[in-house]
Parts: sequence; C-alpha cells; structure tokens
Amino acid sequence: MGGCLTVSLSCDQVVNQISQGLCIHVDYICKLSENLVAMKNDMEVLKAKRDDVQTRVRREEFTRRRERLSQVQGWLTNVSTVEDKFNELLTTNDVELQRLCLFGFCSKNVKISYLYGKRVVMMLKEIKSLSSQGDFDTVTVANPIARIEEMPIQPTIVGQETMLERVWTRLTGDGDEIVGLYGMGGVGKTTLLTRINNKFSEKCSGFGVVIWVVVSKSPDIRRIQGDIGKRLDLGGEEWDNENEKQRALDIYNVLGKQKFVLLLDDIWEKVNLEALGVPYPSKQNGCKVAFTTRSRDVCGCMGVDPVEVICLEPDEAWKLFQMKVGENTLKGHPDIPELAREVAGKCSGLPLALNVIGETMASKRMVQEWRNAIDVLSSYAAEFSGMEQILPILKYSYDNLNKEQAKPCFLYCSLFPEDYRMEKERLIDYWTCEGFIDENVSRERALSQGYEIIGILVRACLLLEEAINKEQVKMHDVVREMALWIASDLGKHKERSIVQVGVGLREVPNVKNWSSVRRMSLMENEIETISGSPECLQLTTLFLQKNDSLLHISDEFFRCIPMLVVLDLSGNSSLRNLPNQISKLVSLRYLDLSWTYMKRLPVGLQELKKLRYLRLDYMKRLKSISGISNLSSLRKLQLLQSKMSLDMSLVEELQLLEHLEVLNISIKSSLVVEKLLDAPRLVKCLQIVVLRGVQEESSGVLSLPDMDNLHKVIIRKCGMCEIKIERTTLSSPWSRSPKTQFLPNLSTVHISSCEGLKDLTWLLFAPNLTSLEVLDSGLVEGIITQEKAMTMSGIIPFQKLESLRLHNLAMLRSIHWQPLPFPCLKTIHITKCLELRKLPLDSESVMRVEEFVIKYQEEEWLERIEWDDEATRLRFLPFFKFFGPEWQVMYVR
Repeated sequence: MGGCLTVSLSCDQVVNQISQGLCIHVDYICKLSENLVAMKNDMEVLKAKRDDVQTRVRREEFTRRRERLSQVQGWLTNVSTVEDKFNELLTTNDVELQRLCLFGFCSKNVKISYLYGKRVVMMLKEIKSLSSQGDFDTVTVANPIARIEEMPIQPTIVGQETMLERVWTRLTGDGDEIVGLYGMGGVGKTTLLTRINNKFSEKCSGFGVVIWVVVSKSPDIRRIQGDIGKRLDLGGEEWDNENEKQRALDIYNVLGKQKFVLLLDDIWEKVNLEALGVPYPSKQNGCKVAFTTRSRDVCGCMGVDPVEVICLEPDEAWKLFQMKVGENTLKGHPDIPELAREVAGKCSGLPLALNVIGETMASKRMVQEWRNAIDVLSSYAAEFSGMEQILPILKYSYDNLNKEQAKPCFLYCSLFPEDYRMEKERLIDYWTCEGFIDENVSRERALSQGYEIIGILVRACLLLEEAINKEQVKMHDVVREMALWIASDLGKHKERSIVQVGVGLREVPNVKNWSSVRRMSLMENEIETISGSPECLQLTTLFLQKNDSLLHISDEFFRCIPMLVVLDLSGNSSLRNLPNQISKLVSLRYLDLSWTYMKRLPVGLQELKKLRYLRLDYMKRLKSISGISNLSSLRKLQLLQSKMSLDMSLVEELQLLEHLEVLNISIKSSLVVEKLLDAPRLVKCLQIVVLRGVQEESSGVLSLPDMDNLHKVIIRKCGMCEIKIERTTLSSPWSRSPKTQFLPNLSTVHISSCEGLKDLTWLLFAPNLTSLEVLDSGLVEGIITQEKAMTMSGIIPFQKLESLRLHNLAMLRSIHWQPLPFPCLKTIHITKCLELRKLPLDSESVMRVEEFVIKYQEEEWLERIEWDDEATRLRFLPFFKFFGPEWQVMYVR
C-alpha cells in the first residue's frame, strides 16, 4: 500500500509540473484553429492592400513618369517574403488541426503542436505589422530621366553633331510633333536616331517613356504592337492572344496618360498610328514621333517637312576614314596617307562606304595594295572587297521603287561620269527614245511622265537635285556603282552595259561578246578613230561625248549597229565629218552633234526617217542644214549659237516638218524674225529663242505674239527700242485682262547690250518668270514703268522671280514704282547702277529673308539707298554682300 501511494504522488507531481510549464503558452495549442483563421483573413487583407499598392505604383510609373519609393519597394518585398512563409505554414495546416484532441485543448503530440502554434502566432503578428505599414500617402517620386533602353552604338561617329542638335531641338521643342529623317541608304539615319534615343538617358526631357521600333518594309501592325507592348509591360500570353484592335486599345490606354517619344526606324510607307494604338502627337499631349526613311514621299504621307540627312563633308569623311584605317596603317609608308585620301574620296562622304572600305583597308600596309584599291574603285568598284556589304543595302531603295518604269530610267543614269550634272529634259529625251516613256504621246505628256520619274528617283535619294540649278540632277558616286552593278545583272554580265568614262582610252575597248552589249558610254576619253565591224545587234545607246581627239568614224562601224536609237557625239571638237553610211542607223531617234567642227551634215542623215531629236548647238563652222525637211519624224530641233542660224529658206523647210514640237533657235535678222512670227505652227514650237544683232530698222519695235511654249529668251546686241506683246483683237497692247497670260511658261530672260531699250514692261505678261538678267543696256530707265503698267491693273509682277541681276545700267532709276512681295526671291545682284536709289522692298517683302542675299560692288551705291522706313532698312541691310572690284561679269551660255 505504501508503495502504491508513493507512486501515485510521484505521477501527480509530474503532471503538475508539466501543466505549469504549458500554461504560459497554452493558447499556441488551444487557440490554434482560431489563430489559423485569423492569420488567413489578415493575409487576404494584406494581399489586397499589396495589390492596391502595386496597381497604384505601376499606373504612376507609366503614366506620370515617376519611380517607386524605396520604402514602398521594401514593403512589397517584405510582403512577398511573408506570403511565401504563410504558404509554407498552410501546407501542414490540415495535419496540425487533426493532431489536436480533447476538443482542441490538447494535442496528440504536444511539442510539435506547440511549435507550430507558436509559428502561427508569430506570423499573425508579422502580417498585422506589415498591414499597418502599408498605408502610403505617396508611392512614387518624380523621375528626371526618361524610361529608355539605351542602345549600343559604334564609338567612331563623325560629322553628325550639328544635325543631332538640329533634330534634338525640333523633337524636344514646341514646333514639331512628328520629325522625319530621310536620306539615301548608308548615310547615317539609323545612327542619328540611335543617338537621339540615347540622349534621352542623358538629359531631363520631360518624357515618360521612349520607345524604339524597327519597322522595315511592309509594316506588320501586330509585330510593331508587340514591340511597343514589351516596352509598356503589356506582354503575356493573354495579351499576345488578343486581336489587333484590342491590343491597340491597351496601348492607347497606357500611352494616352503620359508623354512619350516613339522612334520608328526604317519605314517605307505611311505608318498608321491609330491602328497601332499610338495617340497622335499634338501640342496638347506633348508627345513626339520621329522616324527614318529613304523616301521623301513617305515624309509627305506622314505630313512632315523632313530633315535631310546628307553625306559627310570632305574633311569629316577623311576624319572618319582615318579612324577606320588606323594610325599604324597610315604611317606604314609615306605615300599611304595621300593614297588613302584618294580612296576616301571614292566614297563621296557616304558613312557606310567609309566604314566598310576603311575597315577593309585597315590591314593594307603596302603601297601597291592601296594603288590597286584605287584602280579597282575607279574601274569596277563592285569587285572591291567590302562592296558586297554596301551594294545590297543600297539596292533595297531600287527594289522598292513604286513605279517599275523608274527602274530602267535610273540605271540609264549610270552611263554618265561621276558627279556629272544631267539635264532633266535631256534625260527625258534619252528615256523616250529608249522606250522607257511612250514616244507616241504628246511632248507635254512625255515631259510630265519624265519629270514624275525624276521626282520619284530624287525622293528615293537615288538622284540628287542640284541646289542652284534645279534643271539638273546628279548621282552619288556609290549609288552610281550600285546602278552599274545592277545593270550588269549583279556583276554576272558586265558586257551588257559598258561604261568606261574618263579613263584615257585611245581606242574602243576590246569586248569578248559584242552581241550582248546593250549600252556603251565612252565619254571623256582620247579616242581618235572608231573603226572595225563588231556585230552589236543589241546596242541601243552609244555615248561618245567629249573625245576631243576623235577624228574619224568608219563606214563599217555604222553598219554594225542597226538597232542604235541614241547617238551622242557632242563635244568632239576635232570631228569634222561623218560618213554617209550614217544612213544605216535605221533605228536612230536621237542624234547630238553639238560642239563638233563640221561644216555640213552628211547627206545620209536625211535618210534617218525615225530621227526625232536633233541637236546642233555651238557648231561654229556649220554653214547649212539643207535637206532637214526630209527628216519626216523630227520632233525637236536645237540650233543655238552655231554659225548657221535661222534664215528664210530654213523657215520654209521647217514648216514642212509636220511632227515638229520643239524648236530652239538663234536668229540674226529682223526679216527672219518677221517671217518666223508669221508662221503660227513654228511659233507654237518655240521653246528657246536667241536674238543676236537683230536691228528693227523701221519702227524700232519688236512685237511678240502669244507663245505658250516659250521658256527662255536671250536678246543680245539688238537695236530695238521697245518690245511689245502683239495682239490682234484689242486696241491697246496693255489693256488685256489681268488674268491673261501671253507667255505662261517663260521662266528665263537675259538681255544684254541692247542700247535702244528703255523699259521691260512687257514682262508683266510672263507670270512665271524665275530669272531676269539685264546687262550693259545704257538707256534702260525702268524695268516695269508705271505709265505703261497702270492699264494692267491687278497684275503683280515677279511673283515667281528667284534671281534678279542688273549690271551696268547707267540710266536705271526704278525696278518698280512701289514695293513688291517677291515671295520667291533669293538673290538680287546689282552692279554699276548708280542711279538706282530705291529697291521695291518694304518690311513685308521676301518670304524667306534668312535665305535672301543682295550682292553689290559699290559702297557709295549702298550708302545712297533710300528706304521706305526704318523697319525695311533693318530687315534687309544685314543681307547685303559686298563683291570687290576684282569681280568680273562672266557669261556662259
């Protein structure tokens, strides 16, 4: 008995001790179920609060150009950590609840339940603490740097600093919402746009996000939306599966609430911003779009006045080339720097070519390698190492010409030498004869088609329009090499188009397969004789201009080229005759003999029944073109400044040419002028007229009829005292309606050494005059006189005038009696006109005054100028440019 009692007392003590130890944290077990419910509920509250904060943060980051606070990011990180721990606790939730017994007041394994319950209580406290910390007044702070993805760019960039600042100013200023960069392939457009993109990371520009997208040909709306969506964190499987319209709406909802910059690289057609979901940039939303393209037409479709990215200046090009070649190579031999400059010059400032060819030459340490490079680049540059990278890039512009008709016209331009200035109208004549333009349409229609093609090529940066002479175009040297490469079927058939210009040839080059030759240009060589009988049955164009040594062309040669349609022999000053076998050129449509030394045309020429264009300018020994009336298909005759001028018999012959449309002619007799003006059909053909030494001995008045096609008039050393526009229906030559245009296409007038003229009021009838020169005519008192012009009320002269030149007019007192607007005027050049005290200018004249210049020679004349008011003086005085006494007037016609 005593033993049993002793054992009983020992058990009670043990139980009491355990109970006392557990009492302190009994709730870990007995309230486990309740604590788990509380923990779950509080966690849901914390997660909801976390979601609200994240939504707020993302919205402010993308719509107001802000960055999340560090404490907010820290809180979100802590919530994420707690959530992971919470989820871990829940994995054993059911097991721990099943472990409880005695209605939840005890556990089958007290120790495990105790530890689990303790973790739940600690988690509950942590959740409550985090939840109390998640009430933020602000969650983001203003971010001074735009959200951009900086792009890699080569370190050796030269010559874009000025252009970069210009585009940056336009893009970040208030003037332009869309900025277009256009230029030829390889000129550096993408490089410039990349620098603009990266510049946003350097400067506080006020934009929330900068997005870069490469568009390329045939823009894929869905792909572009995808690229934009990635920058806006809109990616994900659900978004990827949405249709284009819904994706556009999502993009719009994000971009519509912030200022953004969208950079579109390499576009080939109009990009529909609305279809992408991009809000249209405006002054109100402050957003910007910039793009690059090779086509000026695309810029027009996008509604912008583009920035042209041009090739590097020679000094900049040489600097870039030196960087690519490297100092060690350039110092490898004393002759290499000079040779390297010549190689760099072959790139004509095109950055792509400078980079590729510079890298190719970087390993060339021998002088012979550099000389060989020059030889290859001068003869057939497509074979030069590295050109296989350049030419296909440039060819993309050719491939994407939107008018197939433009492609052969472009390739034809490669027949001319490097940097050759091609006359637009002459090009069109060549193209028409070759069949690129329908020769059966009217002259006006053919010209319209030709100018449209030139416009397409210029806007595609495949031809370059001359800045000074808008009637000429030229081709970049590297683009020309690309054209030659394409014309030879990408180098596979080099003899298809043979171009060896300015290389010192003394004879026609040897050709393995003459039958494959279609076009040949041997301009500017030293060929003396053309003989032999190669079978050139496909040859259609032969250029032999400016072979000063050319003396003889054999009979046999003409017999072998029966399909020839264009033959240009101009500028061969030693060529005195042509064989009568020229008659064998039965397909010939174009012949140019200008600047040759022939006295007479070969009799065989009269048999060329398909000849349409004949140029005989500046033939100083030409005495006769008798028999020209036999050229039954002739449409255009040019006979300017030759010894042979228009005479009475020629006027009669010309009237027999039923298809004649253009007549450019020199006249030296007033009787011939009278007879010509009496032939209405010939008057209608007049395009350029040169009057030299014509004396109006009877009335002293030169009366001109309406001439719709007249473009240019040159009058030199003539004795008339007045020029009038002749009419037959009204009593006064000055009483016609202001809307009447007698000379609607007259654009150029040159008058010199006409001592009888006193005014040129007749120019009121030339509303499209662009260039006027009046020189050495001492009796001219006014250009437009008030007395004669008053009867023509409503006419404002010189609305299209771009250039005005007045020289040595001792009596000139007035250009016009009152100020004129001169909306197109760029240059006034006045010398030795000391009586001219007042210019027809006021403070509103000349639209683009920043491009305007007034050239003068005498300081005393400038000091005596009278101004309408101080505003006019201040507007124009800065644009006077002095030309010193060494300046001499030179005429090149």
